[in-house]
Order: sequence, then C-alpha cells, then structure tokens
Amino acid sequence: MHDELVDHLTRSTALSRGEALRVVQDVLAYFDETTQEFVRRRHRELQARGLVNAEIFQRIEADLKYRAVAPPELTLRQLRRMVYG
Repeated sequence: MHDELVDHLTRSTALSRGEALRVVQDVLAYFDETTQEFVRRRHRELQARGLVNAEIFQRIEADLKYRAVAPPELTLRQLRRMVYG
C-alpha cells in the first residue's frame, strides 16, 4: 500500500523490506489512534512509571500538541473524563 515509502526506507536504512513494511504499519497505527485512545494509553504508561495524576495530565496536555493532527485544546477536566468517564 505504501510501496514508495517502504522502498525509501530500504534504500536509506539497513532495514529489510519486511522490516520497513512493519515500521510503516506501526507508525500508521500509532497515528490512527483517536484522541481518547491516546489519552487513555498515555495515562496508563505514565501511571505505570509512578507519576501522579496532576503531573500525568499536564504531560498529556503537552503531548497532544505534537500529534500529527492535533485535537482542539482540551481542559484538564476533559482529559480526566476521558480516562475515568
């Protein structure tokens, strides 16, 4: 599906065609994640590192600005509701 990108990766890196294809698929899946899925996943990851919610939600808020298609700015309350309902 993304043959040109896979070809580019195989020419410019030491990746085999299969490895390059897997990388492309992983990156596309990462950016296919909805905002809500991203917030929940990121919350779990940061919580597992021992961070507390105040710091977690600040980091998530900052992370969202760097997504490929950034969502509208969300309040801390909106972020909390995504995680806890």
